[in-house]
Amino acid sequence: MLGGISIWQLLIVFVIVILVFGTKKLRNLGGDLGGAVKGFKNAISEDPKKAEEEKAAELQQSLSLDEKDATFDGTAEKQTAEKQKDQDKK
Repeated sequence: MLGGISIWQLLIVFVIVILVFGTKKLRNLGGDLGGAVKGFKNAISEDPKKAEEEKAAELQQSLSLDEKDATFDGTAEKQTAEKQKDQDKK
C-alpha cells in the first residue's frame, strides 16, 4: 500500500496519543466534544418557540427545587423574584 495508512500505523499513533495525553484527558475531551455536538444538533433541529418553552419549563423546575431547599425565613420568595427578574432581562 503506497500512501495508505495501515491498522498498525493507526494503533501506534493511538498508543502515542494515550501516552502523551492520558486516558482521563481523552475521556473528558470526548465527553465535551459529544456534548457540543449534541447541543449543536439540538439548536439546529429545534423551533425557536419550542426552545423558549423548554427554557421556561427548566426555569420553573429550578425555581421549585430552590424553594424546597430554602429555609422558611422568606429567602425562597426573594430568590424566586431575583431569578424571574434575571430571566425577564434575557
